Amino acid sequence: MIFTKSNKYDKDFLMKNMMGPNCIKILEELTSKIKLEKGMRILDLGCGKGISSIFLAKEFDATVFATDLWIEPTENYKRFKEFKLDDKIFPIQAEAHELPYAEGFFDAVISIDSYHYFGNKEGFLDNHISPLVKEGGILAMAMPGLKEDFVDCIPDELIPFWQDNMNFHSITWWNKLWSESESVIVEKCEALNCHDEAWKDWINCDNSYAINDKKMMEVENGKYFNTISLIARTK
Repeated sequence: MIFTKSNKYDKDFLMKNMMGPNCIKILEELTSKIKLEKGMRILDLGCGKGISSIFLAKEFDATVFATDLWIEPTENYKRFKEFKLDDKIFPIQAEAHELPYAEGFFDAVISIDSYHYFGNKEGFLDNHISPLVKEGGILAMAMPGLKEDFVDCIPDELIPFWQDNMNFHSITWWNKLWSESESVIVEKCEALNCHDEAWKDWINCDNSYAINDKKMMEVENGKYFNTISLIARTK
């Protein structure tokens, strides 16, 4: 895949602010599958240091609510000001189960590299996310996942790296979870082509988490992981 939009962004800036596989490349591919329009209100859920929010505001002229639990809003606000986007992106600190937004407020909810941490339970989508979106609005998520779910146990080579909160699942698993929702209609659930590129960028960062993930990806060697996209519309 040729990353026409992603390649416009300063590499050093991206490498400094990544918190996982390159969210800009993932977002470029994900947004090529949906229609975002100028002036839309978008919830960027689990935005980290806000580089995905910057992409959405710049590339689609959208109004973005950059929401994250761990990164201080003031820190993100300074980044948005550097890009002269402080009138387009609003930094919010909130937990995904207690989002401070009105029902039907958003045209779209987008989440990159984070939804699997909090959205893997039955009822979460219907109770906490879809009510915030207008009828016919867009839900588009992308997250690390598995080519096939592990049936009996985690492969031996991955055990040293595995954590209980990783919540990596297959396309089949995520499609089933969302298809059981009473509030959305699933349009697509598939693997993204940017998987290798996005992970390559991440493990080449000097972030301490990236250094550990590099060891994991070396032993994984393309056998188990992929990057999954979920796209749906609210009923």
